[in-house]
Formats: sequence, C-alpha cells, structure tokens
Amino acid sequence: MKAHPEYIPSFLELLIVLPQEAFSHKIAARPERRRQFEKELISSAEVALGLLTACLGFDELKEQVLEGFSSWLYLSRGISASILASHPLVHAALSCLNSEQHLEAAVNVISELIHHTVSASSGGLPAQMPLIHVLVPRVMSLKDQLRDSSKDEEDVKAIARLFADMGDSYVELIATGSDESMLIIQALLEVASRPEYDISSMTYNFWHNLQVNLTRRDSYSSYGSEAEAEMNRRLHVFRSPFEMLVSLVSFRVEYPHDYEDLSEEDHRDFKHTRYAVSDVLFDATAVLGGEPTLKILFMKLVQAVRNCSDGENCKWQPVEAALFCIQAIANSVSNQEAEILPQVMTLLPKLPPQPQLLQTVCSTIGAYSKWIDAAPVELSILPPVVDVLTRGMSASEDSAAAAALAFKYICEDCSKKFCGSLDGLFHIYHIAISGEGGYKVSSDDSMHLVEALSVVITELPPEHAKRALELLCIPAINPLQEMTNQGGISLQQQVSARQLTIHIDRLACIFRNVNLPEIVANAIQRFWPVFKTIFDHRAWDMRTMESLCRACKYAVRTCNRYMGITIGAMLEEVQALYQQHNQPCFLYLSSEVIKIFGSDPSCASYLRSLIEALFSHTTRLLKTIEDFTTRPDIADDCYLLASRCIRYCPDLFVPSSIFPSLIDCSMIGITIQHRDACKSILTFLSDVFDLANCSAGEKYQSIINGVILPRGATLTRILIASLTGALPSSRLEEVTYVLLTLTRTYGEKVLLWAKESISLIPPTAITEAECSSFLKALSDAASGSDSAPLTDTLEELSDVCRRNRTVQDIVQGALRPLDLNFTAVS
Repeated sequence: MKAHPEYIPSFLELLIVLPQEAFSHKIAARPERRRQFEKELISSAEVALGLLTACLGFDELKEQVLEGFSSWLYLSRGISASILASHPLVHAALSCLNSEQHLEAAVNVISELIHHTVSASSGGLPAQMPLIHVLVPRVMSLKDQLRDSSKDEEDVKAIARLFADMGDSYVELIATGSDESMLIIQALLEVASRPEYDISSMTYNFWHNLQVNLTRRDSYSSYGSEAEAEMNRRLHVFRSPFEMLVSLVSFRVEYPHDYEDLSEEDHRDFKHTRYAVSDVLFDATAVLGGEPTLKILFMKLVQAVRNCSDGENCKWQPVEAALFCIQAIANSVSNQEAEILPQVMTLLPKLPPQPQLLQTVCSTIGAYSKWIDAAPVELSILPPVVDVLTRGMSASEDSAAAAALAFKYICEDCSKKFCGSLDGLFHIYHIAISGEGGYKVSSDDSMHLVEALSVVITELPPEHAKRALELLCIPAINPLQEMTNQGGISLQQQVSARQLTIHIDRLACIFRNVNLPEIVANAIQRFWPVFKTIFDHRAWDMRTMESLCRACKYAVRTCNRYMGITIGAMLEEVQALYQQHNQPCFLYLSSEVIKIFGSDPSCASYLRSLIEALFSHTTRLLKTIEDFTTRPDIADDCYLLASRCIRYCPDLFVPSSIFPSLIDCSMIGITIQHRDACKSILTFLSDVFDLANCSAGEKYQSIINGVILPRGATLTRILIASLTGALPSSRLEEVTYVLLTLTRTYGEKVLLWAKESISLIPPTAITEAECSSFLKALSDAASGSDSAPLTDTLEELSDVCRRNRTVQDIVQGALRPLDLNFTAVS
C-alpha cells in the first residue's frame, strides 16, 4: 500500500468500522458468532494498532488514524498500561491536543483512554497508573485554554469534556483530597464557571459522584477506627470548592429578561436547567450541611433585594433566583433552624408582587411547611404567609397553582394549628371553588385546596368534623344534586362529562384524604342516591364512569367495613351495568372491593356471584386476539381483578366454574401487544402457578392441575413463541418468570412440552446446540437451581430468533401462537 497510497484511506475506514461492528445488533449474527468475532478482534488488536501506527507518517490521514485508534481501544484490553503509556498512537493523540485541525479527534482518543483506565477489565487503578501519569498532566496543561477568549466555543467544549471525563473517571482518587486532586478540582470549577450552560453542566455529574463518595460510609471502610476522622478531614478539604460551586451555579436559574419572548422549547430548556441546578445545590448541602448552604444563598438574596429598587426598573430576577435556590434545599435544612429562615419568612411578604417572583415565594412557603409548623408561636409566621398565598391566588394562573399547592403542604404539616381557623380556610376555599373574588385557581389546582381542608378536618373532634365535612362537600355535591334533579333526559343529553367530573373528582379527593371512616361512610350513604342516578343515566359515558368509580374506590378504601349497605348497592350497580356497557372501570372498582372484603366470610356469597358475573361477561367479550387488541383496557382490568381474587379470595375463585374459562382466555390474549394488558395476563398466570406451588395453595392443587395439565403443552408453546418474537423483547422478563413458575410447578412435564415446541423450529433458525442449551437451562431450573442461567439462556434464544425479520417469521410460522386456542371460550 505504500506503493499505492490512494488505497490507504479506504483501508483505514475498514479499520475504523470493524471494531464498531463487533457491538452492532443490526447485523443478523448469532450471539455466539458475535462473541467469537469480538475475540478474533481482541487477538488482532496489536496488529491493528501496528497498522495504524504505520499510517501516522501520512499527515493528511492523521484524523482517520486517531479515529481508528479510538475505535480499537475498547478491544485493546490485553495491552498493558505501561505499553500504552509509551505507544506512538497515544503520544500522537496527546500532541494533537494543540492542533486546531485535529483537536476533536485527539479529544475522542484521550477520552477513550481515560475510560479505558477505569474499565471493568483494566485490572484496577494501580495497574493503570503508568498510563494515568501520562494522561492527567497533559490534560491539566489545557486548563488555561478554558479562559482563553480567543478560543472557538466548540474547542472549549471539547477541552471541557476532557476535564469532565477525567473527573467522572477518577472521582475516587480525587476524593482523597491530595494536592494533585485539588488541582483537578480547580480545573473543574473553571469548567463550571463557564457562561455557557452546556459546558458548565458537563461537571454536574462529577459533583454528584464526588458528594456520594465523600459522604458514603463504606468509602472509608479501609480506615478502620480512623474512618470518622478521615471523613471529617475530607469534608473540610472540599468545603471551600463546594461553597464556590454554590455561588457558581446559583445565578443560572435566573429568568432571562426576554423570557416571555422565548420559544416553548427554550422554556422547557430553562425549566430543565433549574432542575439540574437544584440537584447540584442538594449535593452541596450533603457536603456543607443545609444551614451553611442556606447562609450562602441568603446573602445572595439580601444583596439582590438591596439592588432591587422599588421603581419600575426593579430587577426582580436575581431575587427570584436566590429564593428559588433557597427553596431547592428545603429538605436539607433543619426544622429547628433559627437564624436565617425567620429572616426569610419576614422578607417574603415585603417582596414585589411580580407574578413569577410571587410564584416562587409561594413555592418557598410550601417547601418550608414543616419548618413553619415547628417555628416558635411568638414568631407568628403562619398569618402573614397565608396572606401571601391568598395574594398568589389572585396574581396569575402559575402563582395561583403554586399557592394552592403550598396551601396543601402547610395544611398537611400545620393541621393542628389550623383547627381553630377553619372559618378563614373555608372562606378561601369557597372563593377559589366558585371562581369569584378574583382568584385564578384552575379546577385542577383547586384539588390542592380540597386536599388541604380534608387533612385539617381529620384532626378535628368527631362532632366538629362531621359538620366540617358537610361544608367541604357542599360545593361539590350540590351542583351534582341539581343536575340529577333535572331528570334522566337532561342528565343523559344536556350535561357534559366535564360538568360532572369536576365535582365528582373533588368528592373523590375528600373521600381519599378525610381519614375518619365512620363520618365519611355516613356522608357517602347520604350521597348515594345522587351517585346511583349518575350510574343509571351515564353508564355509557366512560369519562364520567371512571371518575365516579375512582370516587367509590377511595370511599371503599377509607371507610372499609363502615360502608354497610352502601357497598351492596354499589356492587349491584356495577354487576348490572358492566354487562350492558362494558366499562373497564367497573372491573377496577371490583378489584378494590375484593382487596378490602375478599377475606370476609360474611361477603363470600355476594362476592362469588359478583366475580362469576363479571368474568363470564368478560370472557364472552374476549374470544380472539383481535378482541383483546380492540379492548386492551378490559383485558388489563379483568386480569388485575383475577390476580386480586387469587391473593384475597382463592376459596371463591379457584373452585368456580369461571376459572378454566379465564385460563383459556388468557392463552388467547398472552400475545397482545398492549404493554399493561399483556403484563396483567402474565402476572395472573404466574400467580396461578405460584399458588399451586406454595404450601398455602395445597388444597387448590388438584383443581389447578385439572385445568393446567391438559393445556400445558399449548401454553408452553405460546410462551416459547412469546419469547422468540410474538411479543416485544421488553416483555422478556415477565414471560421468563411465567415459564420459570410453570417449570417449577410441573417439572419434567414442562421439559417434554418445551422439547415438543422447540423441535418445531427449523434448524435454519436455531441450531441443535441452541435447542439443547435451552432445554438444559429449563431442566436445571426445574430442579431448583438458580434462575439466572435460565434468564441468560432465554435472552440468547430470544436474540437468535429475532436476529432478522426472516428468521423471526420462520420461528413464528413454526410455532403459530395465534392458532393455538385450546378450546372455545364459553
């Protein structure tokens, strides 16, 4: 090729792509062949590096050479660090760090070398020290270029990536706090100080990993009795860098002056930036402590407030940014903090009523609700912050949403303090719900106020709680009463779903959060005629039924056995209406009832009738895979209910006439592509086999065996078809578990069924060795061995059978899972 240099670029391209293809799953290779190919490349790595070295003499090919070296590094694990440290390719890459033309290619190589030194096959950091001692000083020499204003931004970004990679890879070494590691820390702080967010944020992962290493006890296990002292030493060493980090990142959450003119995508990016900065601040509190971090941020708040004039040109953005950061660290600040937070809370009512600032003020109040509850009474914190929240509800939709959520938090955490202020709370609640008085609380956000009052009512004495609950329910139940009083035709044709669900959802929130079972049960009994009318006249309306069933679910969950006669009336409605309107939510509500009442012998007769009616109707709806695909929600909720029956009332369910039909129905639906419905069916089957295989299920074994054994061969074949392409590979874990539970329950029989099924697949798709490996793993699992080898084998079998579309079609054509209905489902 030296005689024909025009061939060399093509040859280099081949060298670049060969190692990349070793890990490509686009190629229709068997896993065994892929592993073999990787071994062949590893054994040829030194030859490849030699060829690349020989091409270094062609300056115009240097970029390709470096790219090839980067590709081969992952496969060079057999080459020692000392050889790499003096290798011409490594030194070529290091020297190209000063070349604008080849900088990106060189950075890619050095980045791969850094990752190579900490890879699983590297032999550990001590073995890689010869190479690390070559790489780190050269990268550190680039530090001044981070501040070079003449440098192209893309070049700065490439250099910053090297520092970030070095920090991420060597975090354990850096965490020792040695003089050398502190130089790296200074460089990473330089990267963090860059004005471009996409550059500075490269270091955020490093600061998190460093924090974890510094604060995790097992990082110091080798220090024995000196562990505590060593941890304190390191935390002291890194205090100053983390204090600097807090100052460097806090300004990044500041609203841009042209925020209103930015695109929706820019708004999303800004929100993402604020989340990322919040995480960094939280990491800083783990090292510095919540109170010292709060003090740094409070100084920024005070400075921002001082700089904010009262005139029209008030710069509210720095004030809001400092306050946002204070809110972000709330979980790290002690509820007993007595120096800074009283000053913050005193300052909040005095801040300008700018909408975004007011939104953050409200969020800060909510974030420190536990501190507000613990604050000494003489500070009188609660009245002024409630005034701020009511202002927030009037300023803008966003500030109203933040204020409503903050109300929920302070009512949850200060519920006992609000017990004497119910009149004021109800006044706010009625104004917000009615839409009068200038509040801008949306119907969705008003749920926070409903929840807030519900929690406070739970703290009241029973005689007061009953009246308070009535007042809380009035704005929701009265409009529903008016609509139902207008008659069936009006309720069916003239009322929209939204008009009903807005009030039903509020009642659901009340039933969920007022934790006074008897009082709530009495209220539900009074409301039942209204609910029944809605059930009777809107059963065709899925949205309204879902809302009403959710309310009933929370009622059942809260009231439990206090539901009395209402539960019977409710289930009569469900049983009758499901057979007319096929609403999946009726099944979901029934599953909640089974969970609460399934083990109650006094309910056995009624529940048996309920589940047989629901399941009989469902199996008539789901007779083909097309039926499952058309009605995935019904399939999902049906098998969720079936699993609940296995767990809470197997005495009613397993001996019933519907049990065999549900097994048949599940075999039809296993290959449904809908994720949740498929998972529910597979979970149901594994629950059946787990029950048959446990001591508590011994009395059901003969019934389960009588149903499963005649269907075992067909079921096994469908499961193998699911593993090998009938279902997406993301279902592999669930299908594997079903096959494992089936195997552990029926042992040798499953091996015979599996052998019959796997033998149907032509040898063009899978080899005899692959079949044998699968059957051996299944046999080992049947004998009680660890399930991990079976999982690995099934993953490999799945890969083999999905390696291209042709093979997948051959396998599915041989197994034909959709043609395997055991019997017609009655």
